[in-house]
Amino acid sequence: MKLKTLLLGAAASVACAPFAYADGHSGDRGRDGELKIIYWQAPSILNPYLSGGTKELESSSLVIEPLARYDTEGALVPWLVDEVPTVENGGVSEDLTQITWVLSDGLLWSDGTPVTSEDVKFSWEYCTAEGGGCAQAEKYNDVVSVDTPDAQTVVVTFGVPKPFPYGPFVGAQAPIIQKAQFAECLGPKAPECTEANFGPIGTGPFTVTEFRPNDVITFAANENYRDPSKPAFATVTFKGGGDAAAAGRAVHETGEYDYAWNLQLAPDVLTRMEEAGRGKNVVSFGTSVERIHINLTNPSPDLPEGERATIAHPHPFLTDKAVRQAMSMAIDVALLTEIGYGDFGRLTCNVLPAPAIYASTANESCKTQDIAGANAVLDAAGWVDSNGDGIREKDGIELSVLYQTSTNAVRQDYQALVKDWWSQIGIETELRNIDASVFFGSDPGSPDTFQKFYADVEMYTNNFDGTDPESYMAGWACDKRPRPETQWQGTNMMRFCSEEYEALIAEMAVTGELEKRAELAKAMNDILMQEYVIIPLTHRGRNAAHAVTLGGVDLNVWDSELWNIADWYRIKSN
Repeated sequence: MKLKTLLLGAAASVACAPFAYADGHSGDRGRDGELKIIYWQAPSILNPYLSGGTKELESSSLVIEPLARYDTEGALVPWLVDEVPTVENGGVSEDLTQITWVLSDGLLWSDGTPVTSEDVKFSWEYCTAEGGGCAQAEKYNDVVSVDTPDAQTVVVTFGVPKPFPYGPFVGAQAPIIQKAQFAECLGPKAPECTEANFGPIGTGPFTVTEFRPNDVITFAANENYRDPSKPAFATVTFKGGGDAAAAGRAVHETGEYDYAWNLQLAPDVLTRMEEAGRGKNVVSFGTSVERIHINLTNPSPDLPEGERATIAHPHPFLTDKAVRQAMSMAIDVALLTEIGYGDFGRLTCNVLPAPAIYASTANESCKTQDIAGANAVLDAAGWVDSNGDGIREKDGIELSVLYQTSTNAVRQDYQALVKDWWSQIGIETELRNIDASVFFGSDPGSPDTFQKFYADVEMYTNNFDGTDPESYMAGWACDKRPRPETQWQGTNMMRFCSEEYEALIAEMAVTGELEKRAELAKAMNDILMQEYVIIPLTHRGRNAAHAVTLGGVDLNVWDSELWNIADWYRIKSN
């Protein structure tokens, strides 16, 4: 039976002509001088294939770009091509096993050399090289070959029919890197290529002039950028570090910066800041969920390095579903969301909260805290406080957890509340917060990254490119566990593995009917929720602030937030 192709949201509005910026502002490149951006989580690398952190994805997007990306409505738009391939225009084969991309004419790397199909093919080879650890490997699921019949044509062949063939080379998570620069950086050598990882050659509107990890990046306008009138800014200073409050003040109150990312602050604080009149708060809802991940492996420092937090050593008590369920039941997600985010947050009981067609209604009980019920679950599972110290135990094992997250006022408020609720059900909790630049960093030697997960539970927010969740949900496949062999890269932080889940991933990969894909996505979400390996806390709006003098900003929750930075400009006063 012939599969029906899926063109949901991202693909339903596929543009058939080169994407044109529309700020109505024109002039000479670099005419507006310096742009100053502050991300309170500082980037540690400029290669998104070696980091799953949003700060790396977004900072690198000033330099390296995909073939196509998503606009603010979640629709696919061509970027380094003139047209997004579809079955209708002949770019996707009838049997859905091939997609053919054709690069736009005259594309140059920032060093002045031509962009060719070999660079595109190499980007796939780089991410899938044996012995490497690619943080975006799920983007290339089921790709069996990438062919280059000529310098501008790229033919991607899948091992199965792909109703949604827009994983490879699409969105900020799967950009094109230059073969000449990264050719000697395959597999285990990838993290060692410091010069390339800190200063990639790209096609984007800016080039790197200096990169100081976990501190500041300076960029200059790319003189070989394809639009001669852009970018409007000659330089960008991209400051990292500090905290969300300081970043917000730097835009709203002091005017020192033009753009501040991810202002994870209480809503009343943001409102007061905006009253100063220098900046504007902006927010949009996509798929971001603040969540707690449960470690199913043992992170004990008593284990040899290389064996901690690996499947060789299951967790001594978090492998008990009753414990995970009780931890979830004890949390008041409504109170957390109200205190932490106000109008910038929504209640959700899913790790996949949007688009609406994919949002399950099977887990709504999480919205009501149930301390008594949580205690009953633990009682029934044989976890008791036998010595009256307030901590439950069984077979000599106490329910004592290390709960880690990044340093941020809202997250520390969440931690304090959750610790209190867990104490009410006999679980002892030690809190740990780590500087965000380190926690979301990419150093395989660091013990403090969220990928390495040397704790019992950890909390952060994540989302995905575009509106189709196939690649995102596939990120919890068994082989996506971070581990020493992958340089601790991967997306399955919990080290979860389920044959039922694997079967759903495989089925979704070959299913084209929209309604059926929605059923499959919901089923995968429900497994994760009902196994309590992820505890969703808040569906977060993506919020930022920009100076009232900064034009062209179009907040994008489906791709890099800085997706159209080539279009930003300074509003001139009359």
